[in-house]
Amino acid sequence: MKKIIFHLTFLVLALSCGEPPPQLPKPRLYPKVTYPEKSYKKFSEQNCPFTMQVPEYFEVVKDENRNSQESQYNCWFDLYCKELNTYLHFSYIPFSNRKEFDKLISDAFEMADKHNIKASSRQEALIDNQAAEVYGLLFEIDGPVATPLQFFMTDSTQNFIRGSLYFKSAVNRDSIAPVYDFLKSDVARMIEGFEWHDLTSN
Repeated sequence: MKKIIFHLTFLVLALSCGEPPPQLPKPRLYPKVTYPEKSYKKFSEQNCPFTMQVPEYFEVVKDENRNSQESQYNCWFDLYCKELNTYLHFSYIPFSNRKEFDKLISDAFEMADKHNIKASSRQEALIDNQAAEVYGLLFEIDGPVATPLQFFMTDSTQNFIRGSLYFKSAVNRDSIAPVYDFLKSDVARMIEGFEWHDLTSN
């Protein structure tokens, strides 16, 4: 009997001294988000010389005091989505010569470059819709940056608009990835359907 107990004890000790089982990687978890249903409406504002398709779940928010007091800002606005705690800022600027145009392009790159310190990478995609005379560039910035998606569009003769996506919370690209992808498709829809028009026809 003692031999049996000894052998059982030895076996238990031998097994307990073995290597621990390999740790399986934990699946990436994302915070639960209730996404609004995809539907779009036409954006057309009195002081903005363009139209585009925007999601129904975005509210147009303007700084009325600034817009009324400073005419150069009368087509600056935010598209705010309460459900996803995020907004798209738009700033429209007209220009009249090559010097002003070059400055606007330079400023757009400078705004994107400001995130280089925190960014882990940046991708650029050309916007080129010759039929609608819409040209520009889209910046996707990876890392804990304030604006992971920025873009500008112009007709290269007199109109220029810049857009930036903001999250109203700390931005970690891994944790917001599903929300970012959801909104990125909305931005793509806005860009694809973007059209300039004469304000007198609005």
